[in-house]
Amino acid sequence: MNFHLTDLRRTKWLRTPLLLFGGLLLTGFVSPCYGEVRPNVVLVMADDQGWGDTGYNGHPELQTPNLDALAAEGLRLNRFYTAHFNCSPTRASVMTGRHPHRMGTFGPGSPIRAQEMTVAKVLQSAGYATGHFGKWHLNGKNGDRNTKTPPGRAILADDPLSPGKLGFDEWVSADNFFDLDPVLGRNGAVEKFFGDGSDIATDEALKFICKQTEAGKPFLVVVWFGNPHTPHEALPADKAPYATLPEKDQNYYGELTGIDRNVGKLRAALRELNVADNTLLWYCSDNGGAAGPKSTGNLRGSKGTLWEGGLRVPGLVEWPARIQEPFASDVPCSTLDIYQTVLAATGTRADKQVEPLDGINLVPLFDRQMAERGKAIPFVARLGQETSHAALLEWPYKLHTGAVSGRSKSGEIAQPVAPVLLYDVSKDPNETTDLAAEQPERVAKMQAELAAWKASALKSLAGDDYGPRAPGDPAPQSGKKKKAKTKQTAP
Repeated sequence: MNFHLTDLRRTKWLRTPLLLFGGLLLTGFVSPCYGEVRPNVVLVMADDQGWGDTGYNGHPELQTPNLDALAAEGLRLNRFYTAHFNCSPTRASVMTGRHPHRMGTFGPGSPIRAQEMTVAKVLQSAGYATGHFGKWHLNGKNGDRNTKTPPGRAILADDPLSPGKLGFDEWVSADNFFDLDPVLGRNGAVEKFFGDGSDIATDEALKFICKQTEAGKPFLVVVWFGNPHTPHEALPADKAPYATLPEKDQNYYGELTGIDRNVGKLRAALRELNVADNTLLWYCSDNGGAAGPKSTGNLRGSKGTLWEGGLRVPGLVEWPARIQEPFASDVPCSTLDIYQTVLAATGTRADKQVEPLDGINLVPLFDRQMAERGKAIPFVARLGQETSHAALLEWPYKLHTGAVSGRSKSGEIAQPVAPVLLYDVSKDPNETTDLAAEQPERVAKMQAELAAWKASALKSLAGDDYGPRAPGDPAPQSGKKKKAKTKQTAP
């Protein structure tokens, strides 16, 4: 049965404020005191929502009043990037703060490594209740293409890379995307649900949040929607505002409308539970848009490419106790930053942190004390392949090596563009004016930085970051194994 906001109003949990906690010292983890109250954390991610797929970014047809309100009332990250152009790798980056190719998560369906330290493991060991709800896609499986008939895409109890094995106390999750009437795994048991997938994921998350609020425990809740990934199948009520548009647009926009509604539901529930002020809520997507120029905001490329349209996505943060006045920032940020930022915000750290980390701590940005990122953001289509497209964002410049035009849906072969390209994406977000010939020194410097990062990542891929392998741990994947299939779409 779905759990709605009206149910929240009737429950005793509304009468119980969140208890206050100081820092804890726990075996294996150090949690220095971070003020008097440890914040809750809610990480929300859409599946294939592009930079342009919001009202506040100027979409001409789509209505997203709740995302627009979040953008107006919190921190709007105007330059928010995913670690990769596909879903599984980006999700691995959120969990670990490390580039996904360091751990062999190369493309859709590639597994995370069990040896990795996840944000859920860290917070769980620091006394947080942890829950995952929605799409997981880090266990190396794609499940049954039929999402509605058991077992569908339910993650089972014996899965060695289930959310439960990677730090989550509870989960209601699928191993890939889903929309209406899905079959999901509840803590490893197959369960059939009815209704919109985004409603279901949010309702299950709210049950968990209410339970932890009643118990006086801080919580980490991860809500990863299965929409608006294909196939698009929206509720009739969510399609209704777009009735004059083609059916495919009705379903696509309808799925985004469902996501928007649930973002509003989450925010409203946190306020009714009296925990919103001290909850860090972070919203983003897993890769760039896949539904045409409107979806990407007319940026070059799309999902499956390292152009801006494949990597740049909505990024919104709300934490009223810390971010007391709304503002927008053009400092480049990444899904790589979520791990370190959450650890800093909660005052926790892993005693046996797997390093190196590729992200940074954005709490100074929340405090308006960060004017520059100070660290480049690396991108690579497939580590270990010398000819693979790679990029380095060192604001405001973005370097491309081995760039390709992208592969169209009709199956044309991707064409090389140029050995090296350089763009000032602050002035040229569509990556149209190549500056490489004008700035050879900058190109050489950035190429050297990118090469050094690749060398570091290859060492990680070989397993150098984990130390001696424990009995039963899977051997690290090699960069020379069979290429993962990553679809590229034309820019």
